[in-house]
Order: sequence, then C-alpha cells, then structure tokens
Amino acid sequence: MVVRPAGRHALLVELPDGERAGALHAELLRRRAAGTLPPVAEIVPGARTVLLDGVPDPEPLARQLADWDVPLTPPADGDVVTIPVVYDGPDLADVAALWGVAEDEVAALHSSYTYRVAFCGFAPGFGYLTGLPEHLHVPRRATPRTRVPAGAVALAGPYSAVYPRSTPGGWQIIGTMPDPTPLWDPAKERAALLTPGTLVRYLPLSRGSAPDPAPQSPEGLEGNGGTP
Repeated sequence: MVVRPAGRHALLVELPDGERAGALHAELLRRRAAGTLPPVAEIVPGARTVLLDGVPDPEPLARQLADWDVPLTPPADGDVVTIPVVYDGPDLADVAALWGVAEDEVAALHSSYTYRVAFCGFAPGFGYLTGLPEHLHVPRRATPRTRVPAGAVALAGPYSAVYPRSTPGGWQIIGTMPDPTPLWDPAKERAALLTPGTLVRYLPLSRGSAPDPAPQSPEGLEGNGGTP
C-alpha cells in the first residue's frame, strides 16, 4: 500500500485493487471497534483507496499502516440488509447469455451470493456491492441509458447495485426493487441504507408480488450474512 498525506489531518491510502481496499477498510473498522486504532474521525473507502480523515497526528499512523499485515478476506459477519427484487430487467436476456444460462436462472444465481458494500458514490445512497465471482462479471452497456429508473438492480464489472433515484446509467439492468425509498432518506439519522461494510442479500420476488419482507436495515436484521 502507498500512504500519502491529504491535507494536515488526513491520509489517503492507495491499494493495488478493490479487494485489498475492502480488506483494509474492514481491518480499520475492526481495530477502531477494538480500541486499537489511533483517533480517526472518518474512514472513507473507494474503489482502490481508503481515506482516513480527522487524524490529529497523521505521521505515526502512516508509519503503523506500512507495517500492517491485513488479511485479504473481510469478515463474513456484520450488518445484513435484505433487498427484495423482481427480476424483470430489460438486460436480463443479455446477462443470461453472458452467463451462459437461461433467463430464469439469473435470479437464482444473482441471489445466491452474499454481497458487501465496498464503497458508495455516484449518487446519494448508491452502494457498490462486491461478491459476484469473476466468471459472472459483465461489461457495462455499450450505450448508456439517459434514464435509469429508481429501484433498478444492475450489474457492471465486479459490482452489483440498486439505483436509489432516477439517473442516467450504463449498467446492465436485471431487475427492480419495488420500493427503493429506504435506500436514501435524509430525514433519518442514518440516511443511507447501504453503507460501506454492510452485507446485502437479494430476495427474489415474483412479478406482481408485494415487497414482503421490506428492505431491512441493521436495526432489523434477518441473519448473520454468512456466504453460501
């Protein structure tokens, strides 16, 4: 890892890939919970970086980070959010072809994994979820859509995501979250439902069915999120 100063009271840690960035983020959270991490106000993961902001004395922490032995596999427990999905997306057939399966098998495959929110960005409440094996990674669409509806469940590269609001986008849409409202609610103390480190499971719904159970935040967990 490469540790760089980012202003007077912040450090930017650059990693070779997303897997190592996620592992470092998980290790930082673990050490902070255990009381063994020096004071840090915010820990903000990115695709290949982790920002530590609000560090009163960055230099000693920078030296510590260089000596850390960070396990590559993040812990498989923690907060779990369940996202109900109707697998009716316009790119379902294309994704099925890329995966070499029938369309009705996409839902079973996609929902069989436990995902982890690696980082957030693009739009408020938009979480980049990792967890798909490499052979199921898919490219972005050649031509982005000018409007992707709120609640669209989509794939691009190694990531899965749910669009919390209507925006342009170039991801492959495979389904719909019937009620995306809980993904971003600025009236709540925790405005974003999907925050870095949160585990996510997708729950397939039949077309026309009600979203029951509703998306569950960490205050209403349904399980420990162990990877199948």
